[in-house]
Amino acid sequence: MTEKHADVKQAVKVYKALGEPTRLKIALLLVEERNLCCSDIGSMLESVAGSTLSHHLKQLTDSGLLELRKDGTFIYYSVNRELAQKYAPYLLQ
Repeated sequence: MTEKHADVKQAVKVYKALGEPTRLKIALLLVEERNLCCSDIGSMLESVAGSTLSHHLKQLTDSGLLELRKDGTFIYYSVNRELAQKYAPYLLQ
């Protein structure tokens, strides 16, 4: 697979992940507030059920847009700024 083809596949993953309004809100929230755990994100969004939030976080993580850090039983999420700069610079404005 060529590098250009890999870039296209990565871009599609990122755009699909951000194509859903709740996931876009999560990404924008994590640009402002780094290293939030799932419960913190859920309390800031309020209208998203826990299982739905987990699904959204998985989609964003699988796209490469979110990075995670485990600390005991907690998982903290933050935006992969390098990937965001390349494929979704709107998030960083």
